[in-house]
This record gives sequence, structure tokens and C-alpha cells, in this order.
Amino acid sequence: MEVILLDKVNNLGRMGDKVAVKAGYARNFLVPQGVALPATKENLVEFEKRRAELERLAAERLAQAQARRDAIHETLVVITTKAGDEGRLFGSIGVMDIVEAMDAKGHKLERSELRMPEGPIRSVGEYQFDVDFGSDVVAVIKVAVQSDKVEE
Repeated sequence: MEVILLDKVNNLGRMGDKVAVKAGYARNFLVPQGVALPATKENLVEFEKRRAELERLAAERLAQAQARRDAIHETLVVITTKAGDEGRLFGSIGVMDIVEAMDAKGHKLERSELRMPEGPIRSVGEYQFDVDFGSDVVAVIKVAVQSDKVEE
């Protein structure tokens, strides 16, 4: 099935590209998400009429994503939690813990924007994670996990 992309789709194409995809992918994901239209003659004409508006909206989203990236890039978040003598945590630090810590610092993040490819944090230390704002805009945040044990 051929579709017209209304936005950039990773590993598929950019706005305005006419690409061939499997019918189920187009019907169940691309069209309902509003990032593609079936490539009919009517839809091609409609897309060309709306192209300027779609490009303006994409530029606005890109500018907002870049502003958010600039606001949080290289931000250090310190999370204090219970840990054993060897630095292993009692439990783990996951996406929601980091999102809540960023929110406490005044930086609003969505769970889906934070990338933790290694999974949850299970030991004390410093870590770096990517925050993906879409449109190829990525920020890096630093997370320092400390033990709440008081040294004597």
C-alpha cells in the first residue's frame, strides 16, 4: 500500500514522501496516528494544498523541541535512596523516578521521552540518559544516585 507521509517517520521517510508500506502498518498505525494518508489522487491534491501549513506546523514543533532541549541539556538530577554497603540499591530507579525528579527541578518530561536502554538503575553512581523530543532533537541528562546512609 502506498501512503503520503504528513510528518517525518523514522526509518521510513520525510514529510511529502510517497512510500510503500504494508497495509496493516498503514491502516493500524500510520493513518490513525495522523502521520500518513493513503496515496490516492484526491489525497495527493489535498496534501499539496496543505503542504505549506504542514511545513509551518513541523517547524513550530521543531522549534519547541529545540527550546525544551536547550532548557534541560546537561541537567544534573540527584536521587537519594536506600542502598547496601556495596552500593546496590534496595529496589531500583526507573523512568518514573527520574521524570518525577526532573519535574521537581521544574523540567516537565513525558515518560515516553526518556531513553533507558540498559533498564532501571540498580546501583549507586552517575548515569547519562537521552531525552528524545522527536524531530531528531535529543538532550542528555545526568542522574546521580546516592545512598541515604549517613557516614559516621
